[in-house]
Amino acid sequence: MDFSQSAEHQLDPFPHYERMRETAPVFYDEQSGSWHVFRYHDVQRALSDYATFSSHMGGDDVEGTGQLFASSLIATDPPRHRQLRSLVTQAFTPKAVDALAPRIAGLTDELLEGIVGRGSADLIQELAYPLPVIVISELMGIPAEDRERFKHWSDVIVSQTRTGSASESHYAANMEMTEYFLALIDQRRSRPGQDLISTLLGAEIDGQKLSVPELLGFCALLLVAGNETTTNLIGNAVLCLTEHPGTMDRLLKEPALLPQTIEEVLRFRSPVQSMYRSTVTETTLGDELIPAGAPVVAWIGSANRDEVQFQRAAEFDVDRSQNRHLAFGHGIHFCLGAPLARLEARIALEALLSRLPGLSLDQGTHLERMESTIIYGLKALPVTWQPA
Repeated sequence: MDFSQSAEHQLDPFPHYERMRETAPVFYDEQSGSWHVFRYHDVQRALSDYATFSSHMGGDDVEGTGQLFASSLIATDPPRHRQLRSLVTQAFTPKAVDALAPRIAGLTDELLEGIVGRGSADLIQELAYPLPVIVISELMGIPAEDRERFKHWSDVIVSQTRTGSASESHYAANMEMTEYFLALIDQRRSRPGQDLISTLLGAEIDGQKLSVPELLGFCALLLVAGNETTTNLIGNAVLCLTEHPGTMDRLLKEPALLPQTIEEVLRFRSPVQSMYRSTVTETTLGDELIPAGAPVVAWIGSANRDEVQFQRAAEFDVDRSQNRHLAFGHGIHFCLGAPLARLEARIALEALLSRLPGLSLDQGTHLERMESTIIYGLKALPVTWQPA
């Protein structure tokens, strides 16, 4: 069974997840040597039990993206993880994020101003892609003229998750990105600003500064987590709403429902479909004995459709309460940028609903999913509306 090709590239992998939850909830893939986990409680445990399921990126992947992420938050375990996380927590507190709201709203209006009179557009290209890129670029102090390169590198990192290996062009992009961030770090070291990289350069853990690999890891993580996931949250939300047009009318009448709707989008079409772990010790998951040192893929996209955890799990329901989805992870690795992603999505959707009346999918559109085993998002989202 070519497991890597069976579900991840499909627009609708959810029937596959359902079959796996029923027939092989903890599945060993002989071809890749990985264990795949599909049920909610097993996924939750794999994501949060760091003593058994390590986030550390070890092994032979010492080149390319793996090296960039190896010293980042996402790939470290306690106690180092707690130390690193404490450095950036202040930049992503709800209060700090709320202070960004006026800027995000202004950017959203600027981006929509160019298309409102058209009556049709690709919303990924016109809004969902540029908005998060600009926001995270400004937080990191990336010059406006470098944003296109910034986005390109992010796309390269995500495309590498398709096969788990990197081509020559991937390595070239990774090298270019590393050199760029090294130069930016040197520049901020001599001329600090008000940006996140300058803050990290000045930070200390127990009297010690961050190492260069740790700084690079932060940059790479912020690059991807700061824009790819938010782009896809916005795109996935619009897709869900256009599939259920009555929901848009309701949200216009009941705007207070929007945060709850975003949580249901996160559950129903999670921007991050899977996360990787490796076993520290031999352990039992489900009815399977997993040896120490085994790679484990925790399928968040499947856990969030688990019928045991969610009533009518296959239905998109904006009235769903107690929505304990795992879209942002669970435990110590819960996504630091969750408040920012939620805020950007809320502001973007409020603007779309009010400024693009009659928003619907362009008829005859063939939607394609991004080529990634981890990220769930659309390559393009052609929509139409009634221009003013």
